[in-house]
Amino acid sequence: MKIGIIGVGNIGGTLARKLHAAGHEVRVANKGGIAGVQKFAEENDVRPADIPGVIDNVHVIILSIPTPAIQQLPGDLFAQLAEDVIVIDTSNYYPGMRDSHIPDIDDGLTESVWVARQIGRPVIKAFNNVLANTLQQLGSPEGTAGRLAIAVAGDVPSHKEVAMSLVNQVGFDAVDAGALADSWRQQPSTPAYCCDLDAVAMRKALADAIPGVASAKRDRLPELFSTLGANPTHEQVIAMNRKVNAV
Repeated sequence: MKIGIIGVGNIGGTLARKLHAAGHEVRVANKGGIAGVQKFAEENDVRPADIPGVIDNVHVIILSIPTPAIQQLPGDLFAQLAEDVIVIDTSNYYPGMRDSHIPDIDDGLTESVWVARQIGRPVIKAFNNVLANTLQQLGSPEGTAGRLAIAVAGDVPSHKEVAMSLVNQVGFDAVDAGALADSWRQQPSTPAYCCDLDAVAMRKALADAIPGVASAKRDRLPELFSTLGANPTHEQVIAMNRKVNAV
C-alpha cells in the first residue's frame, strides 16, 4: 500500500521504518516541509513530502503528532480524500506536561473522537498504547508465544481490518478494542496503556478500565517518574506503568 505518515518522532519514525521494511511505499512529512524530513527520508529509504503531498493518492494516513497539533493542520487537508482512505491516529494527550489544554477532552470527550471531529472524517486509534522502545525492539513473528499486543479501536470495520493487519505486520497481535468512543480504554494511565501485555492480558486490561479514573493518574506521572532518575530503563518504565495504571 501507499502510506503517508505525518510526524517522524519516536512512533511515527519507527512506523515509517517498519512499514517500509514490510514492503509498503512510505512517504513522510512534518511541519517543516520537505526539508524538515529530507534527512530522515534519505536515511530510511522513504519518500519526503510536504503536508499536502504526504496524503496525495495514498491508501493509509498515519497521524503521529501531539494531539493539539491536529489543530495546526490545514483546515481543508482531508476534504478531498476518498472515503476508503484510512486515517490512523497514534496520538496521546498529556495536558500540562507536553500539551496545551483542550477543553472538550478535559471535559471527558474521548481523545480520538475529538481528533475525528477536527479532521472531519473517521479515524482508527492504534499504536498509541505501546512505548516507542516496545514498538522498535519487541515485535515478534505472528504465532510467537507471548507476543505483545496493540489495541485498535474504530467505527469502520474495513478500516479497522487494515489497521489490525498493519499492527500484525510490524510484529504485534492486534486486539479489537471496540468503537472509537471506547478508545478511552487505551488512553494514558489506563490498565492497557504501555504495560507490554500479550493479547489475553490486553483484552482484560481494556475491560478493566474505569471511566474517569485515568486522567488523575496521568497528572501524577511527572512526580512518580521523577523517582526513577533521568534515564530509566525500559523495564523500570513498564513496571511503573503497571503499578500506576492498575485498577
